[in-house]
Amino acid sequence: MAEENKMDNEELQKEEPVTDTEEITEDTEEVTETAETEETGNEAEESKGFFKKKKDKKDQKDILIEELNDKYRRTMAEFDNFRKRTEKEKAAMYEIGAKDVIEKILPVVDNFERGLATIPEDDKATPVAEGMDKIYRQLTKVLEDVGVKEIDACGKEFNPDYHNAVMHVEDEAFGENEVAEVLQKGYTYRDSVVRHSMVKVAN
Repeated sequence: MAEENKMDNEELQKEEPVTDTEEITEDTEEVTETAETEETGNEAEESKGFFKKKKDKKDQKDILIEELNDKYRRTMAEFDNFRKRTEKEKAAMYEIGAKDVIEKILPVVDNFERGLATIPEDDKATPVAEGMDKIYRQLTKVLEDVGVKEIDACGKEFNPDYHNAVMHVEDEAFGENEVAEVLQKGYTYRDSVVRHSMVKVAN
C-alpha cells in the first residue's frame, strides 16, 4: 500500500511540472504574438510616415521648373513693356520731327498767300499767277494729306488753346470774347497745335 501511494505521488509530481510548462509556453506564445503585432503596426506606421514625408517634400526638379517659369513670365512681361514703351517713344519722336518740319513749311504757305493776295484781279489769269496758285494748292493739299489742318478762328469764341490774342477791339457787330479778325492762320497736326492763330478779339 505504501508503495502504491509513493508511486501515485511520483506520478502527480511528474504531471504537475508538465502543466506549468504548457502554461508558460502558451503565455510566451501570446506575448510573442503581441510583440510581433506591435512591431508590425510600428513598421506600418513608420512606413506610412516615411512615404508621407517623401510625398510632402517637393522634388528639386519641380522647384527648378517653377523658378524658370517665373523668370520666363517676368522676362516676357518686361519685354512687352519695353516694346510698348519703345513704340510710344518712336511715335512721339516721329510726331515731334513732323511738327518741326511742318512749322518750317508754314511760313512758305503764308508767303504764297500774301503773294496771291497782292495780285490784281486783271492779272490773276496770267500764267505766273496761275502757276503760283497751282503750287499753293498743291502745297496745302500735301499738308492736308499728312494731317495738317487750318484752325477755324474767325467768328469763333476765343480759346487760348488754339488762339493767341494780340489785339483787342470794341465792336458791337461781334459778341463778347469773339474773334474779330485772324492776323495769322494757325494750324494743327493730328489734333495737336503746331502754331496758334494770331487773332484780334472783340469786346
